[in-house]
Amino acid sequence: MTDIQQLDERTVERIAAGEVVERPASVVKELVENAIDAGANRVTVAVERGGTEGIRVTDDGVGMDRESVQRAVEQHTTSKIRDIADLEGGVGTLGFRGEALHAIGAVSRLTITTRPRGGDVGTELVVEGGEVTAVNPAGCPEGTTIEVDDLFYNVPARRKYLKQASTEFAHVNTIATSYALANPDVAVTLEHDGRETFATTGQGDLRETVLSVYGREVAQSMIAVRAGASPGNRRSGEQSDPQSGDDLPDGPLDGVSGLVSHPETNRAGREYLSTYVNGRYVRAKTAHDAVVDAYGTQIAPDRYPFAVLFLDVPAGDVDVNVHPRKMEVRFADDEGVREQVRTAVEDALLREGLLRSSAPRGRSQPEQTEISPSRSSSADASTSATPSSDGTEDRPTETTAAGDTASTPADAGATERDGTTSTAGDTTASGRTAGDDGSTADERAETSGGETGTATPPSDDRSRSTGEAAGGSGTPDGSPTEDVPPARKFSGGHEQARLGEKPEANHDTLPSMRVLGQLHETYVVAETDDGLVLIDQHAADERVNYERLQAEFAGETTTQALADPVDLELTAREAAVFEERSDALASLGFHTARTGERTVEVRTLPGVIADAAGPDIVRDVLGAFVGGESEAATTVEEAADELLGDLACYPSVTGNTSLTEGSVRDLLAALDDCDNPYACPHGRPTVIELDRSELEDRFERDYPGHGGRRE
Repeated sequence: MTDIQQLDERTVERIAAGEVVERPASVVKELVENAIDAGANRVTVAVERGGTEGIRVTDDGVGMDRESVQRAVEQHTTSKIRDIADLEGGVGTLGFRGEALHAIGAVSRLTITTRPRGGDVGTELVVEGGEVTAVNPAGCPEGTTIEVDDLFYNVPARRKYLKQASTEFAHVNTIATSYALANPDVAVTLEHDGRETFATTGQGDLRETVLSVYGREVAQSMIAVRAGASPGNRRSGEQSDPQSGDDLPDGPLDGVSGLVSHPETNRAGREYLSTYVNGRYVRAKTAHDAVVDAYGTQIAPDRYPFAVLFLDVPAGDVDVNVHPRKMEVRFADDEGVREQVRTAVEDALLREGLLRSSAPRGRSQPEQTEISPSRSSSADASTSATPSSDGTEDRPTETTAAGDTASTPADAGATERDGTTSTAGDTTASGRTAGDDGSTADERAETSGGETGTATPPSDDRSRSTGEAAGGSGTPDGSPTEDVPPARKFSGGHEQARLGEKPEANHDTLPSMRVLGQLHETYVVAETDDGLVLIDQHAADERVNYERLQAEFAGETTTQALADPVDLELTAREAAVFEERSDALASLGFHTARTGERTVEVRTLPGVIADAAGPDIVRDVLGAFVGGESEAATTVEEAADELLGDLACYPSVTGNTSLTEGSVRDLLAALDDCDNPYACPHGRPTVIELDRSELEDRFERDYPGHGGRRE
C-alpha cells in the first residue's frame, strides 16, 4: 500500500470507468476487494434484508489516517496504481480505478471508521449523496469498517428494480463465497440479518474453505488440479509439492490449479463454477466451458460440477480493464486458455480414475483385447493374438486409466454385445465380405449366424479388411491379391431403411407428412407436400412430457411420502434460500424441515415427479428461486414451471436411440396434440422444415439457362 493520490487525466481517460453500483452485491464486491488489497487477515460482511437495508464490511487491514480517508472518497483517487504505465504493465491488485468509494457514497449514506496500524486514534467520515458531511476523531480498532445505509435513497428508480431480499442476498452470498475461496488464508465471515451464514478459518487450506461454504459432502468429493509450475498450485489444499503438477499444453497460462468435484457431485446451474485469474474472481466463459468439456459424458448435459480454479498468467498478458465491474477479462489467446484448462481438469479426473482413456470403444476390457486379425473364420475370431503360423504378430496395446490393457487402432476385430468377436473379414449371411464393398459400420455389425444384431460402433480403422489390417493388400489369410480399385466418392449400402409400408401421418397442427426414417438415430426425417421436415426426437418428447406434467401439476397437488426421510446437506447459498422459501417448497409438495444449520430433512415429494426424481431435486428447486447468472424465479409458479421443464427431460427419449415405426407415429401424434409443438420447454426447436423453394435454391435449380426445365 502506498499513499492515496489523484490519477492524472491521461490515466483516467484510459480506464474503462463507469457505474460500479448496480445492486447490494456490487457494493460488497468493491468493499471486500479493498479489504483484501489492504492486507486484511480477517474480513466480516454483514447485510440486512439482502443488503437493501444495510451493508457493513469490517477488516483488520492497514487502515487509513485522517488525510487518506478524506482523499479516498474523492473520484479517481487510489493507492493501487500511479499512472498509465502501471495500468499497461499489468495490475497486481484487485482494485485500481479509484472510483468505488466515491460511487458508493454518491448513492447512499456512507460511514467510514478507520485507524492505521500503529496509529493512536481513528477517524470517522460520513458521506451523504456524494457530499462529505462530517469528519471526526473516533475510537476504533486498527483496520477499517465501512457501513452503507439507505442504498439508492436518492435514486429511487434504481431502488425500484432491486429484487426480493432472498435474491439480492444470493448475489451477495456468491460474491462473499467467491472471495473466501480465492483467499483461503483470509478468514471471511458472512452474516445475514444477524445470523452467520458461513465463516472460513483463514488457515490457508482451500479444501477446508470449501467445507465452510459448500459443506462436507462437496468438500469430500473435490479432486485436486495441479498443472504447470506456478504459485497457484499451492492453493489446491493438498500437501504435495506444488511444483509436481501435470504438464500443460503450450498456451498463455503458467499454471492451472485448484479443486473440481467428482462427476456425481453436481448442480443444475453454473453458479458453483468459480474461476480466478491471478487471484481475481471473474466470470470466464472460456474457462467454464473448458471445465465442463473435460468431464465429457461423465456428467449430464444440463448439470454442472463444482470447481474452484486458479489461472495464473503473466500480468501483462491479460486485460482486466474491459468492464466497469472488473468481472470480465480478455485473454490474448482464448483457444489456448480453453485447451490448457480442459487438459488440466481432464488429467486430474483421469488420475483419479474418473474418466476413461481414449481407447477405441469396445476394446477397453482385458478379455476383449486378444483378437487375432489373421483369421478369416468367425469361429476362430476369439483366438489369442499370439504369433501365428502365418507369421502375423501381436498388435500393440495401450493402457486405460483403470490399468486395463486395450488394443490400438491397428486391430481389425470388432466386439459384439453378446461377448463374441468377429474379424473385419468375416463373411456375412448375404455372402458379402464386411468392409470390402464400402459398407457402413452398422452393416458390418452382423453376426456370423446371419441375424442382424446391434454392435458397439467400431472406429474408422475397422473399415479395413483383415488383410489391410495385417499390413498390406491381400486376402484374409495373408496371401497376395490384386489391387483393389479406389472407392467411389459416394458409396452406400445395398438396402434402404424404411419405417413400414404406410408411413403417412396426418396432423392438425404439425404439417402432414410421410415418414422416411431416422437420421443418426436422433432426428425423424419426413416428407411433406412442400418439402422436407426434421424432428428432434428428444426435444419433441420433452415437449410432450412437459405439457403432461403441467396438466397434472395444475390439478390438486398430491404428495408421496418417502419411506425413510432423507437428510440433505446444503451449501451456504442453498441454506439461505431455504430459510426464505420453505413455505413455497411445501406448496409445491416438498415437505421439509431444518435439522441443522446446513441440513434439511425431505419427507415428501410431489406425486407427479416422485417416479422421475429423488429428494436431491430439492436443491434444484431452491436454485430456481435464486437463479445463476440469469434472474431468479420470483413466484412459486415460475419455480414450478422451471422444475417441470427440467423434469420433462429425464424420461424423454434420447438421441442415438433407434425408434420403431409405431413409436415414431405415436411421438408425432402426441407432439401434434401439444399447445406449442414447435419448441421444447427450454426453447430449442422441435421441428425444422425445408420447403421446396429453399431446396431448389440450395441446389441452384434456377441457374441462368436452366430455362425452367424440370430435371
